[in-house]
Amino acid sequence: MRIRRNRIDENLPQPMLSPMIDMIFLLLVFFIVSTMYMVEMKTIPVKLPEAAHTETVSRSNFVVTVKKDGTIYLDGDQIQPEDLYARAKQQMAGDEQFAVILRGDSEVEYGRIIKLMDGFKKEGITRFGLATNLGKGK
Repeated sequence: MRIRRNRIDENLPQPMLSPMIDMIFLLLVFFIVSTMYMVEMKTIPVKLPEAAHTETVSRSNFVVTVKKDGTIYLDGDQIQPEDLYARAKQQMAGDEQFAVILRGDSEVEYGRIIKLMDGFKKEGITRFGLATNLGKGK
């Protein structure tokens, strides 16, 4: 008696997994990069001063924006300085690498930025960054 075995026909097309995995990784990278640019789009629009020598920081956890008229924003919401200092102190308690990034319009008085920095220092926050646009070197 002859036993028939079920064989898979070797001529049937098989899905190729390597190109599919490559495409999935490319899509993943695309979405990660595009999401990083979306974060920048959510900020308050201000005209930042230009600087020839700047350093790009990829991690910023407390971004404060000062508009031309002197209004202060934290994460897109207008905030009073007293509330700002309290929230900064609260966030600093859980993070030893805590830093404040100040985004001031190029037409904001220098004294307003210094006053903000002084208020943060009063609360014990000493790590600051000043946001600028990369200008053309001379």
